[in-house]
Amino acid sequence: MAEIAPNHRKVFFVIFPDYQVIDVAGPMEAFGKANDYAGDYAISLLAKQAGPIQSSGPVTLVADRSYLEVTEPDLLDLDTLIVCGGEGANRALTDKHLIDFITCASQQARRVVSICTGALILAQAGLLDGRRATTHWDSVDLLARNYPEIKVESDPIYVCDGKYWTSAGVTAGIDLSLALIEKDLGAQTALAIARRLVVYMMRPGGQSQFSAQLKFQRPKQNRLSSLIEWIELNPAQDLGITALAARCAMSERHFARCFAEEVGITPARFVEQSRLEQARRLLEQTDETIERIAHDCGFGSTEILRRTFQRHLHLAPSDYRHRFGTSLRKGIST
Repeated sequence: MAEIAPNHRKVFFVIFPDYQVIDVAGPMEAFGKANDYAGDYAISLLAKQAGPIQSSGPVTLVADRSYLEVTEPDLLDLDTLIVCGGEGANRALTDKHLIDFITCASQQARRVVSICTGALILAQAGLLDGRRATTHWDSVDLLARNYPEIKVESDPIYVCDGKYWTSAGVTAGIDLSLALIEKDLGAQTALAIARRLVVYMMRPGGQSQFSAQLKFQRPKQNRLSSLIEWIELNPAQDLGITALAARCAMSERHFARCFAEEVGITPARFVEQSRLEQARRLLEQTDETIERIAHDCGFGSTEILRRTFQRHLHLAPSDYRHRFGTSLRKGIST
């Protein structure tokens, strides 16, 4: 590992056999791009041994250094420790050397981060006890079951509790990295990096890991699959059960029964969730007034929109926009 200037921020990425490449490459690229602006990140990739480390796919990355060789002086000015995830995370939990290193390094790091199932490794080290945390949606139950002291949140794409940051899977690691860079270098720099990476936007941590359409079962019937796509594209249309049943050429009773069996919830609940999701996106990403959003998303009035937000998110729409809106939005009418 090359000599690191004393004024640089040390960022250690930690991997293990069968890591997921994008959990490493996405965040690493974000921090690397930050150095093209005002960044001063000195990035190192650590594994149990230096050299090529096979991912769970066809790509092999080369670790700069073994974490077994990292000395206490190396850790004294550690800025950010990032533990990546992947299929090998469960096996990595039994690696005492890895857990010991994570425990020791976390005591010195200004920030401790996990990407995807890297949260399991932080949990195994006891670092998340009593804290809020998340991980890939497919592993949240495992995290909650095996580590009951953790306040597991299944929905957000990333969570910050103190100096500990955890993210959901895959591309959520990029969102988390941009949030860290924004704290270090400002929103303008983070947005410029997002544009360089062709990331659609800087998603706030409270955004859901998955859409209403992905939360529920995928219908097997083609008529219902087409209907769900149409609902998503047309939230302001009449989405009452009479209109929806007519689009599927079914009786209302038969339609309601088939929808519940195929999707797992009632048509009315699905419509509400879909409209809510669309309203969240518009509040996060646009300058549209709340009145306009309520109309365009099919809520009928701002009062119905407000009650729906309070019931599901325990926030008013204006508070949601203030909390989760894109950092650079200015002069928004609420």
